Amino acid sequence: MGSFFIDTDQGTVATGRQLLDAGIGDDVHGPPRPWLRIQGPSDASTMWYAVLRKRERGIFIGALALRHSSRLDLLLQSGWQEVPVDDIGVGATGSGDVPLGGTSPAG
Repeated sequence: MGSFFIDTDQGTVATGRQLLDAGIGDDVHGPPRPWLRIQGPSDASTMWYAVLRKRERGIFIGALALRHSSRLDLLLQSGWQEVPVDDIGVGATGSGDVPLGGTSPAG
């Protein structure tokens, strides 16, 4: 899938390719704010990595964690929410447990 980005205002997650296809940003500069790259491998796949988000101090932050790892378990216990694969994309509505723009039960 490639690099993942998070809209820090809304919590929407998209791949770099999805953003480019939607006309958001370019190959040289990437997408503009509020989109920020989620730190992780540039060739990350949702087959191996869980994409997570958490609202912290009024903005959404993102993380990648290997599936079936102790780090993933720790992040989930710390209030992070796994973003369902179907919710990854520019037009995603965020049908996961946390309404976009809302807060998680733990944070």
